[in-house]
Amino acid sequence: MHEGSSHSGHQFDKPGIGAVLFDFHGTLAQVESLTKSVTLAAERCGRTLSHLEATALAESVGAQGWVGTGIAPRVRPHFAAAWADRDLSEEAHREAFTALIDQAHGTFDGFAEALYDRLLTPDGWVAFADTIPTLMGLKAQGFPIALVSNIGFDARPIIKHLGFDHLIDAWILSYEVGYCKPDARIFYEACLALMVEPRRSLMVGDTLADAGANELGCRTYLLPHAGPGETLGLDAVIKLASSCP
Repeated sequence: MHEGSSHSGHQFDKPGIGAVLFDFHGTLAQVESLTKSVTLAAERCGRTLSHLEATALAESVGAQGWVGTGIAPRVRPHFAAAWADRDLSEEAHREAFTALIDQAHGTFDGFAEALYDRLLTPDGWVAFADTIPTLMGLKAQGFPIALVSNIGFDARPIIKHLGFDHLIDAWILSYEVGYCKPDARIFYEACLALMVEPRRSLMVGDTLADAGANELGCRTYLLPHAGPGETLGLDAVIKLASSCP
């Protein structure tokens, strides 16, 4: 058992890692394949796409920098303001991402809203193969866990559907707290919620924004990109949390 790591008591002035902070998208879960999302969004609009049509439209949307593609978003002036605030408000998030979709070639009436709504649908997400085993392993050793996410909508229903909401002790979502990674304040909020000193926390993510935790004194571990349901390498987090002095 990890000494002194119960969430019920504070963890100041103790050695070692006392808590683990996780990003959500790209760290614990990934969106489903874009071709599947496009197919289902089109069906909601009353259109049945062939596999070839769905693939072509998915490639067009993906080229704009859709979620999970790893491509830099193509942000145009008419929605730049919404894009800048996308993780601070539900309204800005919807406006930004539907505008991003709309500029793709081959879209049609209602498609942008339908595809965006699919992003918010719990069964449109897939946990990585090692997500739940890793979280359970950390909890078994007594580590409290916080979710720290730049996000413009409530991730709780998605995570409940994926089966690991009960393993999260604190939810720090940017649109609820009012600041985004890499702002040190969002990491401090997580440490405060778990009652652990920043220097005794481990931030696990997949982008340089997650590494912003370093400014606060948190340790950081960045993961590679992986597709839906793949094994990401999260088991290394248990070893890191247990062995860091």
